[in-house]
Amino acid sequence: MTTENLPADGTPGSPVTFINVFEIAADELDGFVEKWEQRARLMRNKPGFIDSRMHRARSSDSRFQLVNVSHWESQEAWEAATADPDFASRTRAAREQTEQPITPNPAVYDVVVELTAP
Repeated sequence: MTTENLPADGTPGSPVTFINVFEIAADELDGFVEKWEQRARLMRNKPGFIDSRMHRARSSDSRFQLVNVSHWESQEAWEAATADPDFASRTRAAREQTEQPITPNPAVYDVVVELTAP
């Protein structure tokens, strides 16, 4: 196993990982994921977008039922993409269209340790 410690200096223009974990009722998942995919497709065409994946918990008892992990060429690119008014309005609407509250927990992260198979 290879271990590399990477600096978490937040250097402008350096790649970032956006992670958003969602607290959401199990019966709201399918509809939310469908709408999330539509919003994610907007991001796919934005400058600096690398990739995005939505992960679903295998257990309905998990606190965070959904985890989104996206990679961007820079925090500046991510900020510009998420400032898009269409994206913002669709994100707001997605939270308002559910019967039970959805609690997102978004943040941008730097990689500080990376492990790879030998």
